Formats: sequence, structure tokens, C-alpha cells
Amino acid sequence: MLATVPIVYKVIFLCAAGFLSAFVDSIAGGGGLISIPAYFLVGFPPHYTLGTNKFSATSGSLVSTIKFAQSGKVDNNILKILVPCAFLGASAGVTTVLLIDPNILKPIVLFLLLAVGIYSFFSKTVGMEDNFKGVNRKNLILGGIFAFAMGFYDGFFGPGTGSFLIFGLIGIYGFDFVRASGNAKALNFTSNVTALILFAINGKIMYLMGIPMGIFMVFGAYTGSKVALKQGARFIKPIFIIMSFAVAVKMIYEMFIL
Repeated sequence: MLATVPIVYKVIFLCAAGFLSAFVDSIAGGGGLISIPAYFLVGFPPHYTLGTNKFSATSGSLVSTIKFAQSGKVDNNILKILVPCAFLGASAGVTTVLLIDPNILKPIVLFLLLAVGIYSFFSKTVGMEDNFKGVNRKNLILGGIFAFAMGFYDGFFGPGTGSFLIFGLIGIYGFDFVRASGNAKALNFTSNVTALILFAINGKIMYLMGIPMGIFMVFGAYTGSKVALKQGARFIKPIFIIMSFAVAVKMIYEMFIL
């Protein structure tokens, strides 16, 4: 535990963890596997961990979204429908989590994460080519339902949201991993902002450490997005699979060992 070390070392540790988590998250999601344990290690209480992490991660998520958008990997015609759906879903999810224990979702989410990871691992073609044929009524409706569901899930529970978003966008629109990651970042940013506002209203953010960590997350997100856009789908796919399995392993540990 780092709870007893001087605050300057805590900040340095959090900044390093923030850079790495945002770097990974901008590529394939799953950055919370690094940032949330980092907050716990320096002694943050659970609610402040979640709130401050949302504050820091949202800045990195915004930078990733902008970087992908500048490279033409974000589809505005789709997002103008999906973003409001994600916002409504996240709002409903945060409200529902106050009434229902989110742990009821753990077995379902664990199964889905493993299924996504295994399918992506064995499929040679999934996400490797951009087969997007344009917008139509069917994929907009499916995308809207999916965005609402993912927003709700992120507000209600959260683990694996990035993996589910990327995989779902590939399935619905035929995107490759690069394009799916860009659009997933925009949707994830929407649900992050929604949760961030609610955490801020309830005073669950420690700005003293959240601000410097957020700055380093901006650098991490920018670097990760740049690498992902340069290296393409063949670079993103293995990281996507690793992060999907990593979230699943974390959940197995929490369910059966802790």
C-alpha cells in the first residue's frame, strides 16, 4: 500500500498509472484495470476512486475521440443518433444502480467477455477489414438500441464497456478495429461525462490528485490514439483480446477468490 507515503510520490505514481491506462484505453478499452487499482493503492475510498477516475479518464477519452475524429475514423452521421441514446442509457444506468445491486450482472458479463475474447481470438477476419456499407434504417435502429444498452451498462456497472462497444460496432456496421475504436471512444466519452456530472454533484471527486492524473491521461490518450491510427487493425486486435481477457480474469478473481 502507498497510503502512508508522501503526497508528492502518490501524485507521481498516479500520473504514471494514468498515462499507461489512457494509452491502453485509447487503443482497445480496459484502462480502468490500471487506473482504478492505482487509486486504491494510494488509499482512496471506493466512491472517491470511482468519481476521481471518471474525472481523470473523461479528459483522456475526449482527446482520443478528437484524435480519431481528425483522422476520419469517427462517423458523425451515426453518432448523432447513437450519442443521445448512450446519454439516456447512462443516465438510466446510474439511476438504477442506486436501487439494484450491480453484482447480479457479474456472471452474465463474465460469460460475454470471455465469448467476445475467444471469438475474436479464433476469427481471422473479424475487425480486420472495414466493410462499412453506409447508414440505413436497420443499422441505425440496431445501433441506437445498442448505444442505449451500453450507456446503461456503463452507468450501472461498467467493466468491459470498451470491449463490448468495439465488438458491437464491428458486428452492426462492419467496421474494422480502428474505425470501431474511434466511434467507441465517442460513445464511451458520452457515458463517462454523464457519470462524471453525477459524481461531481455528489462531491465524490478529489481534484488535487485527479487534475494532474487527468493531464497525464491526456498525453497517454493522445499517444495511444496516434499509435493505433498508425499501426492499424493488426495492432489493435491483439490488445483488444488481451484487455477483454484481463477484465474477465479480474472479475473471476473478485467473484471466486476475494
